[in-house]
Amino acid sequence: MVAKKTKPVKKTTAKVAKIATKKVASKAKVEKKVVAPVVAEITSKVTETEIKPTAKEVKAQKAADAALPDSKQGIIDLFAQKTGDTGSPEVQVALLTFKILRLTNHLEGNKKDNHSRRGLLKVIAKRRRILNYLTKLDVARYKELIKKLNLKK
Repeated sequence: MVAKKTKPVKKTTAKVAKIATKKVASKAKVEKKVVAPVVAEITSKVTETEIKPTAKEVKAQKAADAALPDSKQGIIDLFAQKTGDTGSPEVQVALLTFKILRLTNHLEGNKKDNHSRRGLLKVIAKRRRILNYLTKLDVARYKELIKKLNLKK
C-alpha cells in the first residue's frame, strides 16, 4: 500500500486572522450572555447573607470579653487579694491567661513558629498546675476565678 501525498493547505495570514477574530467575538458574546447573570446572582447572594464568625473567632471574642486590662499592672490590681499582692494564685493565673491570649494571637499569624508554640504549651501547663493547686486550697476561690476569666472547667 502506497501512502498518498497530500498537498499542504496554504492559508494566508489574513484568512487566519479573520477566522480567529470570529471565534473570539463569538466566545465573548456567549460569555456575556451566560456569565454576567451568574456573577450578578452570586454577588447579590453574598451581600444578602450574613457572614457568621467561625468557632475560633467566637472563642477569641469570649476571651476578649474576659475584660483583662492591657497592662500587667492592671491585671495585678484587678485580681490582687490585698494591696501589693503579686503572688496569689489568682494573680498568677490571670497573668498567665493574658500571656496565653497574646501567644495565641501571635500563633494565628505565624503558624510555623514552633518555638513559640512550645512556650505556649509550657505556659498552659503552668496555669493548669496553679489552678489545680487553687482547687485543693479553696474551691470557692477557684470557681470565682474561672467565672471571672471565662475559662473551662
